[in-house]
This record gives sequence, structure tokens and C-alpha cells, in this order.
Amino acid sequence: MLESIGASSVAELFEQIPAELHMHGRLNLPDPMSEIELRRHFAELASANCPHPSFLGAGIYDHYIPSTVPAMIGRSEFYTSYTPYQPEISQGTLQSIFEFQTLICELTAMEVANASLYDGATALAEAALMASSVTGRTEWLVSECVNPAYRETLRTYAWASGHRLVEAGRDGIVTDFARLAEKISDNAACVIVQNPNFFGTIEDMAAAEKLAHANGALFVVSFDPISLGLLKPPGEYDADIAVAEGQSLGIPMSFGGPGLGLFACKQKYVRQMPGRIVGATTDTDGKRGYVLTLQTREQHIRREKATSNICTNQGLCALAATVYLCTLGKHGLRKVAELCVARSHHLAEIIPGVPGYEVPFKARFFKEFVIKCPKAVAEINAAVLEQDVIGGLDLERFYPDLRDHALLCVTEQRTDEDMDALVLGLAEAVRQ
Repeated sequence: MLESIGASSVAELFEQIPAELHMHGRLNLPDPMSEIELRRHFAELASANCPHPSFLGAGIYDHYIPSTVPAMIGRSEFYTSYTPYQPEISQGTLQSIFEFQTLICELTAMEVANASLYDGATALAEAALMASSVTGRTEWLVSECVNPAYRETLRTYAWASGHRLVEAGRDGIVTDFARLAEKISDNAACVIVQNPNFFGTIEDMAAAEKLAHANGALFVVSFDPISLGLLKPPGEYDADIAVAEGQSLGIPMSFGGPGLGLFACKQKYVRQMPGRIVGATTDTDGKRGYVLTLQTREQHIRREKATSNICTNQGLCALAATVYLCTLGKHGLRKVAELCVARSHHLAEIIPGVPGYEVPFKARFFKEFVIKCPKAVAEINAAVLEQDVIGGLDLERFYPDLRDHALLCVTEQRTDEDMDALVLGLAEAVRQ
């Protein structure tokens, strides 16, 4: 092989790597183990994992997963499948994806949805690219109240594709649409707003829609799917594209992944929509069947017209979301949303009673809210962890003006005992 490619040695293949990055000596790995020893070793490691109640959200959430979800996604016909390269043979997989698309359309009140993307961040970035494809414009205007990780992904996409990202319009923990309007230009392809936003605040989506469409831009919304059990869906306030992280729909947190990118849009933009789309049809005998449709995808025959380089989908995660939504139904989803609101607001009422703490912003919120702490959030969280509770997110990491502020999340999983332990940890942190 070396002779065929014109290399004199294996080392020559890696000569482009700087010498200071080369590893010298042997890898620091333990001696090999037998299967029995390895199982015992991993059991010991696993015993150190003590699941604690978590008040950490910011994009990945601890929602209850009904037993129907693992029962279905653990079936071998789904669990071992990757993606249907001969799709019409895989009717079961295609039907599950079609049902997923239908549920996302019903959830969002949008006209068409795809077969999912990688996660919420890439779904939002793909929405921005799609907006530029539709409008022919190259500027993306995004509220600073959108998840910082999502905005970082947008910056990467903009840099790589020659687009311009404009971030503006934050007033505390809510979007200031007057300030956002000052930044919009005739070259704006889209206006991007998250609702509830990164801080959990419920935004004025009518103002967002008016700003976008008055300037000829598409209105792109990032939403929390659980919140749609109570809040008006994107389609009802005239969103052009709606995206979300679907992890909260029956997918474990798993240290931050995998996620599930939800993506829906208006029917008139379907040919610019990235990712896969499953359609329903009939065969020569008149029986219902499922196919991949509008296949301008990068690995298919019309690859030169591809809307995106994302040519697969999170099939197993999409199935989990499908089973989750079918198990709960619209009434169950509303109940989960109501519990999130009730329990988060209950905690927000208790915390100001702890000396040194306050809830400084009075904006309406869904399941996440901001608290101001009497000392560094890292010190607070260390004291909270002593009560076997995981505290909130240190907001200074992303917003320097919010020093000593933490973002707390309360889902339907958090009990009164969990909240009492958190409050005790907050109080102990002050005394230390």
C-alpha cells in the first residue's frame, strides 16, 4: 500500500502533524482483563454513580420517561436499524418516521415536518441556512436570549458558509424587540427567537413575528416541545420555520446527548427543507405504503441540488419521541407542562425567603428562572451538592453581566423533598 501511494514509511503519512504533538512511549492503558474481570470492574465504576435530583436545565431536561418508551425502542427491529438505504423495503421504519412527522406537525401547528435532524442546535443552524436559500439574503438576526450553545453553532455555520450573524436585543432576561429592530437590515434572511427563551422567559412572539415579516425576513422559532402543552404553538403565531431540541420527549439526559432535532416549516418551503422526508402513497394494488420523498439529498441522485449535507436522521430518538407523545397524548402533555409551571413557580416563591437570595426578574417563565446569589455560584453549587442535589447553571459563563446569577430548572420530576434539599443547601452555602 505504501508503495502504491508513494510513501516510504507509515511515519511519512503523519509528517504533517507537528513534532511536539507526537506521542512518544506507550499508551497509559491498564493490562488487559478477561470478560469476568471487565464486568466486575465496570460494575464497581457504575456503583459510584449516585443519581441526584437535578435543577440543571439550559437545554437538556430531566423529564419522566414512560416505560413504554424503552420497551419499544429496545425492540431489535428498531434498536439495530440505522437508516433505510433501500427505504421502500423498510416499511416499518418508514411508517414510524411518518408518524413522527405527523405528531410534530400536530404539536407545532406547522404544515410539514422532516424526519428529524441531529439536535436542537444544528436544527436551528439549518433553519438559518434554509432562510437564506428562500430569501436570497445572507444576514441572520438572532436574539441574545437564544441558547448560547445554539448561537455558537450559528456562528460556526455563518463563518463556514459566508453568512453574517447579528446578535442583539437582550434586556435582562427578555428580548428587547425595539433594540433588535435597530439591527435589522434589508439583507436579513431571518429573525430568530427562542420561546421560552434560554432563561425560561416567555417572549412576545407577536412582536417577533411583526419584526420579521415587516422586513421581508423569515420568522424562525426555537421552542421547548413540553411547553406546547400550554403555550400557543409556532404555527398559530405565523412562524415560517420552527425547530427544537426533542430530548425532553422520552430521551434520557445521558450526560448531554444524543439529542433530537425537530424541524417543521410552512408547506411552501418544503423543497428547501433539510434532512429526510417520509411520504405516504399507495402501491399498484392500492395499498398504503411509505417512501422517502423530495430526495434532493447529498447522497442521492439529485445531490447537486442538496439542501443540506445532513442526509440521515435520529431514527431511534425520533421513535422514542413518537412513543412518548403517543403515550401521553395531548392531555398528558398538558399535565406535564402544568406540573412544570406549578413546581417551578412554587420554588421561585420559596427561594427569596432564604437570606441573601432573590429572584431579580419578574418576567413570566415556564420551568426555568434566574436567581441572584450572595456569593459565587460555584460555591453555592458545592454546598448544594453536599445535600445530594445538583444546583443550577452559572450564568456568568455566558453573560458576564449576570455574575452571581444562576439558572434553575424545575420539571415534573422534582418533588417537595428535592426542593427542600436545594433550599437547605442554599442556606448552608451562606453560613459557610
